[in-house]
Amino acid sequence: MARTTLNIDLNRVEGDLEFQVDLDGNRVVDARCVGTLFRGFEQLLIDRAPKDGLVITPRVCGICGTAHLYTAALALERLARLPVPPQATLVRNLCLMAENVQSDLRQSFLFFTPDFLNPRYAAQPLYAEAEAAFAPLKGRVVRSTLATSRKIVELVAIFGGQWPHSSYMLPGGITRGATARDLIDCNDLVDQAIDWYEREAIGDSLDNWLALDGADAFFTWLDAAPHATSAIGLLTRFARAIGLHTIGGGARHFLSAGAWHDPARWQPPYDAPATLLAGGLYSADDGRLDPFDQFQVNEHVRHAWYRPYPGGRHPFIGETVPDYQPDTDRYTWAKAPRYGDKVVETGPLAELLTSGDRLLADLLGREGPNAWLRQFARLRRTGHTLYWMKHHLTELARQLDTPHYLPPPADAFSHGEGYGFVQAARGTLGHWLQVEDGRISRYQIVTPTAWNASPKDSAGQHGHWEQSVIGLELADPSDPVEIGHIVRSHDPCLVCTVHFVGSGKRHRYGV
Repeated sequence: MARTTLNIDLNRVEGDLEFQVDLDGNRVVDARCVGTLFRGFEQLLIDRAPKDGLVITPRVCGICGTAHLYTAALALERLARLPVPPQATLVRNLCLMAENVQSDLRQSFLFFTPDFLNPRYAAQPLYAEAEAAFAPLKGRVVRSTLATSRKIVELVAIFGGQWPHSSYMLPGGITRGATARDLIDCNDLVDQAIDWYEREAIGDSLDNWLALDGADAFFTWLDAAPHATSAIGLLTRFARAIGLHTIGGGARHFLSAGAWHDPARWQPPYDAPATLLAGGLYSADDGRLDPFDQFQVNEHVRHAWYRPYPGGRHPFIGETVPDYQPDTDRYTWAKAPRYGDKVVETGPLAELLTSGDRLLADLLGREGPNAWLRQFARLRRTGHTLYWMKHHLTELARQLDTPHYLPPPADAFSHGEGYGFVQAARGTLGHWLQVEDGRISRYQIVTPTAWNASPKDSAGQHGHWEQSVIGLELADPSDPVEIGHIVRSHDPCLVCTVHFVGSGKRHRYGV
């Protein structure tokens, strides 16, 4: 059969990511993830004062500003070996948790599930139920998700004054400490979110949900009322009915830097893991977990529009110098991050696998990576996050009269290098900076979507998204909704609409 190419635009409004797939008949035989926009935040930071990153990097993303602010502060603290009061780490974690809950809920029920309403699925027995729950702007779950997700980020505003693009974290702490009134307000916000999650998302108690420790236990739970008709129950039953548990595998290594810094251990000399939940590299083939090692991170530019260099470079010796080269085999503004020589997936699934969630490990072992499991893990993580938010508020109550900020010495940021990691909504986020004579000489950011949406590397290995669609058999190339499911399951940080372009036709999903 003739070989054809589909061009798939993934965007919010600026159209900054394109996905190209080559078809042999109906089968995807090659794929290219194309970042079409160069922003250059790393270049903007060169020769600025080190603390400028606290204001500039939160603007990298309108959804994950807290994650970037937190990571930038961590990098400066590691550079200067600054002590951090436990109260500050508790507040930082709480704000990151709130941001992630907001993002995970909206992605699941505003961006992912509306694709279930594609006309192709009209004959599905669950279609009417899915439409009532997930129809854009009017579905029952959609409306309640909007209200709950809007409410939970008020927690960030309590400490940061606004969300997004807050600037309340400083190297050495936060701008103000928590008060008894803050605790009352934060507990109320988290309790409201837990009530919604138990009532609407799972139809069960949070304790029962988190106690599910294997596939058999989960599927037994799924068959019982009211779990089956809950938002997660309906998402699972519909997704599996249309085969989403059989597509979208991709890479078989999962990367997490570890979730939520430990208030007691995020202290100098910063030479040991300091997260409450373990990170590492998890192998889908044998369940092996290797400790996270930031020196294994490297970025390739062989197929990207940057000044070439051989192989991969660690961010401390990397660079981001644009070098647009059309009509070559370079096809994107995205670099290709690798962990050692491995292509990896990052995100909620990776985060929970490395931290020991036995339910997800069992499901992965039985069915391998897939689009449904990846999306399911995002909502499973929400339950873990809400549990840890209550834990943090209890701990914060014990810290009300303790310091929230320890001022750094005047020359703390005159020279050196530092790095920081957090688990953002979409996975592992890293910042690396180097300072000379009080000015930033290098700043490198590796985002979760950069890991997942990377192009081919110097060895010709496709990135994770590219791997996840190669080999896919499309039921109808003029309506390739399967690719939409796979791409959306990764929660790409650039989409509220997916457009499919082929033979001069454009199709919209999820608007």
